[in-house]
Amino acid sequence: MPQATPTQPATAPRSPAPQAARAWRLTAWVAGIFSLLVGVAMIVSHFGARAEDPLKSPLLKEYKEKLRLSPADEPMKQRIRALDLQLRQRYFSQLSRTASGVCLLLGGLAVFVMATAQASRYQKSLPLPGLKSEDLGKAARAAAAARWSVAAVGAAIGAFLLVMSFGRTTPLPRGPAELAKLLGTDTSPASADAASPEEFRRNWPCFRGADGSGVWAFTNALGAWNPKTGEGIAWKVPTPAIGFSSPIVWGDRVFFSGGNAALREVVCLGAQTGQTLWRQAVTNVPGTAQATEVPDSTGYAASTMATDGRRVYVIFANGDCAAFTLEGKPVWARSFGALKNAYGHATSLATWQDRLIVQLDQGEPDEGKSKLYALDGRTGRVVWERPRKVGGSWASPIVIEAAGKGQIVVLAAQWVIAYAAKDGAELWRVEGLNGEITPSPAFAGGLVFVASPSEKLLAIRPDGSGDVTKTHLAWTNEDNVPDVTSPASNGDLVFALTTAGMLTCYDAKDGKKLWEHDFEMECHASPALSGNRIYLLGQKGTAVVVEAARQFKELFRAEMGDGFHASPAFAQDRIFLRGVTNVWCLGPVAAPRKL
Repeated sequence: MPQATPTQPATAPRSPAPQAARAWRLTAWVAGIFSLLVGVAMIVSHFGARAEDPLKSPLLKEYKEKLRLSPADEPMKQRIRALDLQLRQRYFSQLSRTASGVCLLLGGLAVFVMATAQASRYQKSLPLPGLKSEDLGKAARAAAAARWSVAAVGAAIGAFLLVMSFGRTTPLPRGPAELAKLLGTDTSPASADAASPEEFRRNWPCFRGADGSGVWAFTNALGAWNPKTGEGIAWKVPTPAIGFSSPIVWGDRVFFSGGNAALREVVCLGAQTGQTLWRQAVTNVPGTAQATEVPDSTGYAASTMATDGRRVYVIFANGDCAAFTLEGKPVWARSFGALKNAYGHATSLATWQDRLIVQLDQGEPDEGKSKLYALDGRTGRVVWERPRKVGGSWASPIVIEAAGKGQIVVLAAQWVIAYAAKDGAELWRVEGLNGEITPSPAFAGGLVFVASPSEKLLAIRPDGSGDVTKTHLAWTNEDNVPDVTSPASNGDLVFALTTAGMLTCYDAKDGKKLWEHDFEMECHASPALSGNRIYLLGQKGTAVVVEAARQFKELFRAEMGDGFHASPAFAQDRIFLRGVTNVWCLGPVAAPRKL
């Protein structure tokens, strides 16, 4: 019998647990070192970011101190803007890096915790004395699963960060165009959501025309008409609403406001026929207030409306402000609260591109109630606001293009102040206004003309910076200065009309009085210019046309049988008058007709 060969002991298969544990421990080490490096980088970046804080830059502070000593230093302003932009770019980049670092740190820590937990689980002693051969495959699969888990977590973190980067927004400029806007060097045309300058020139969009100066740029306005025979009267309709606001005209539509304590509304007439196209009450205004000081001499609707060619805007004496489409659909409404003004609110609205300009001067200078606003025409949202240390006034703002920028010129005792239309920054100021400031400014021939009521007429060059009282007054004149009506100028001559009916002509270049004429009629409507004619309206209905020349010559006179407080509006070949009794359209008609 053959001798039995002793059986060799089988080699025990290696346990899969140590392999999986080693894989997870390696993953934990990698995740831990990654998290540590990210954390250290964030700490270093945090302390390094202090030097990038735009509010703590020593160089920026140095530049601002130099500008304070020399406010008119334009190159220094540009350096400040450029440095501020550079610092803000770095600052916001640092914020973005910090946010990304937080996400990476959280992801690394999550992987570290998970890997540590898995390694601990695989290190536990198994109850079985050995492994079956098929457990080798399980161990390999477990190790592969661990590696794939790490890869999947990393991919998920990367995808998450990528999605976040696409969704992040930044207030920093995204190209040369936005950078030019930030630096104030943008020369692009007006917003697409507002009419072009040429459209403004062809219409009468606010109180006293496109730039608020009482000048119609064309020469085809009617020079004579006959209220008795109807010659030159295109149409006449009863005035549909109570109020002293002047009409504005856009395209084939005439707009004006009216109302009282019970009802405040906007009326739209067809420019060709005088037919009422729509009328809308301003109701359900959030935060509306009851006006406390509304004398009969001004009423609730003394402020003239304004339009940007896309919407029309209105404000009333109780502080309610609203916007409508040209077709009469309400867009928005808001309240500025009860306005404190001894003679009621009469300041008119203005626009710049797609923004509504609202001047609310009220109360006393030390009460801090006066402000200048720019609202988004689409929403009524405040784009910017500037407090004004002045008391109540009744003059309206004008928006001009001068010294290469849009300027808003506003009046109140004791100051004429110009603000940048873009952001409301003060550009320049002139001291010298006294009394109850009612006449609005005018701009022509490169000069701003301002009346300090019954005291003096001032001509100002609008290209200064800071207080330019001693440097930019071109001239002053104290003869026959108006107290209610606003001056008008064609750039060569300046015309001013007193409440008592004294019309005075000045040379626009040096302020020399050329002539004066007393019409002996009370006037509240401001004079308007068209071509070589100046138009005057008396409170009791007398209409006069005078030649706009260096010598006085009356061209036309008519008794309208109406009363006039509102100033005239011009559009196309027509003149629109809002009378106490009727709304008039003066212009060519097919045949004279009896009215």
